[in-house]
Amino acid sequence: MIDRTNVAALIPCYYEEHSIYEVARRTSAQLDTVLVVDDGSTDGTENAARAAGVSILRHDVNKGKGAAIKTGLRELSANPRIEYILVLDGDGQHLPEEIPSFLAEANRSRSPLLVGSRMSDLRTMPFVRRCTNRLMSWQISSICGQRIPDTQCGFRMIHRDLAAALLDAPSSKYDYETEMLVIASRQGCRIAAVPVSTVYGNEKSKIHPVRDTVRFVQLISRLKRQTTAIPQPV
Repeated sequence: MIDRTNVAALIPCYYEEHSIYEVARRTSAQLDTVLVVDDGSTDGTENAARAAGVSILRHDVNKGKGAAIKTGLRELSANPRIEYILVLDGDGQHLPEEIPSFLAEANRSRSPLLVGSRMSDLRTMPFVRRCTNRLMSWQISSICGQRIPDTQCGFRMIHRDLAAALLDAPSSKYDYETEMLVIASRQGCRIAAVPVSTVYGNEKSKIHPVRDTVRFVQLISRLKRQTTAIPQPV
């Protein structure tokens, strides 16, 4: 039975002093174990997270979102009591109150990887983001050999056995979330989609439009060369 006692929340964050307290507090209402990984922030992010009463790990310097997720996966998967690790952003774009939907789908499908899908709730998603998400999801789904409705959603839940394989991924920035999907597919995993809300507020995207686009194109090129290694998911 997957429930709040054997699922841990992992919240990677960077300069989220204005939102992390509320996100961590609301997440603690859903799950017994909550870990925030502060990726080298120099503002009040760490203190705000500590005020919420959750566990904290901190990078001395900024290493990237992927590196922060790996730090959390390594720490939480070492706990034999934890069966799944649920990742959500610290900026408020993911609603902790929707965590029960992930638990229910994990109990139903037993999928090793569950990814949030905002594609049924597009009213508040900016038009450019909507088009970009659809294009990238189509392209990445093709590489993975299975349909993943929203490959750009960072709200996801990972089984501890899959987490070990994800630690070896070379990516360490935002491209890590894409590589995670391909690694899971290569393991023969059927990736489950969980409908979640689309939330856009006043938060500023930390994705660099040129640098991260180049990094993503390089990743896609590398992954396409490796598609023959992907078995049919079961």
